[in-house]
Amino acid sequence: MTSAADLAALQAALPALEWITDEPRLIRLSSDFSWFSPVLKRALEGKRGDIAVRPRTEDEIRAVVGECARRRVPITVRGSGTGNYGQIVPLEGGLILDMSAYNAFGWARGGVGRAQAGIRLGDFDKAAQPLGWEMRWQPSTFRAASLGGLFGGGFGGAGSITYGPIAAAGNVLGVRVMSVEPEPQVVELRGAEAMLVHHRWGTNGIVLELEIALAPALPWVEMIAPFDDLRAALSFCMALNGASPGIVKKELACMAAPIPEYFPVLKDSLPAGCHAVMMLVAESSEDAVRDLVAAHGGHISYRKDMAEVKASNRTLVEYCWNHTTLQALKVDKNLTYIQSRFDPARQQEQVLALYEALNPEVMMHVEFIRLTSGAHTCSGLQIVKYTTDERLEQIMQIYRDHGATINNPHVYTLEDGGKLRDQDRAALSAAQRLAIEPAVAMKQRFDPQGLLNPGKLRSWAGR
Repeated sequence: MTSAADLAALQAALPALEWITDEPRLIRLSSDFSWFSPVLKRALEGKRGDIAVRPRTEDEIRAVVGECARRRVPITVRGSGTGNYGQIVPLEGGLILDMSAYNAFGWARGGVGRAQAGIRLGDFDKAAQPLGWEMRWQPSTFRAASLGGLFGGGFGGAGSITYGPIAAAGNVLGVRVMSVEPEPQVVELRGAEAMLVHHRWGTNGIVLELEIALAPALPWVEMIAPFDDLRAALSFCMALNGASPGIVKKELACMAAPIPEYFPVLKDSLPAGCHAVMMLVAESSEDAVRDLVAAHGGHISYRKDMAEVKASNRTLVEYCWNHTTLQALKVDKNLTYIQSRFDPARQQEQVLALYEALNPEVMMHVEFIRLTSGAHTCSGLQIVKYTTDERLEQIMQIYRDHGATINNPHVYTLEDGGKLRDQDRAALSAAQRLAIEPAVAMKQRFDPQGLLNPGKLRSWAGR
């Protein structure tokens, strides 16, 4: 914990800033959605910052960062706190740098947009869409999540079926980054160099602004197609994802039975025992999608255009990605989830085999995407009936044994999320080193004292 004297000195040095010291707000600002994991909930219990600040300008950010560097006060950068891995839970106390007031929209033109890191994703789209553009990704947390938070700890979301994840080349064009030093420096990183601070949980630089590639703003239609047979549902999804280049799509998810039972608001569109496919497609592609659904033995049970979605204030995106887990947790608090990715060459058989092996203990939910390589596949956010930590590890190993890749959402250090099979530990260590060394070098450049989110980047320990 930071000393009381240092806390008092921070406030005294910058009295005009918006300081937050009351315990209830500090507890809230020190938490995210890591409670989705019973493992993380226990591991992170009681962890919180000692003080928080909500700067509104770059000068205010620079001033408080410089004071922290001079006093060696740890800094945890926070967006909206919608992450799932404890990214913004301070392990060593210190300052919470709440970026939510640093949220100005810059511009959108020629398929490119720029904004400050604290802008909410929904607000970015509200500003960009009248100009003819929208974000390439819409995570299920879009109402609350910030642009900087998505870049620092997110993957993608709706839109990744076309543009891949955030990490795909050409999606993020530049970031403006501040260093943590007594005299903070600000540098614009472009292209591949910018991606060295992506998904690093704010451990190796403070992102101030982002410049991102945009998509044309289109009128989208939301639809649900229930199927009696899971193989047929998956075949439809694979045909739409990888074999229908003329159909413009933004979201495609398959929730195998019994997951649809956790969506009572949608029950009139979800027949008992069905496997539900949820999708967003361009209005111009609706007829082609209906034909494809019918060809695979399904039908459309739900359809809303953009005006209807806006009027209802309900979007299917908020039943997809990890909002699927959130919707289920509203019904049963004893659930958790795992994250998986399937082999593009045998995704359907992997999904069916694991469904047969583990359902209903592990309920199959897959999102259809493109990888950074451009390959079409599906990524899973399976819902798990939690019993013990040991059983959770066994389940993830069963997935690995079937050739699926696991990104473990029950750990809070960067290096430990993508464990492979036990027999591949040597290869894993080499792969980790290759992946993490550039991030560590970036931390040396922008955070030489190791004050940013300490404890989350194990490779920095002892430096």
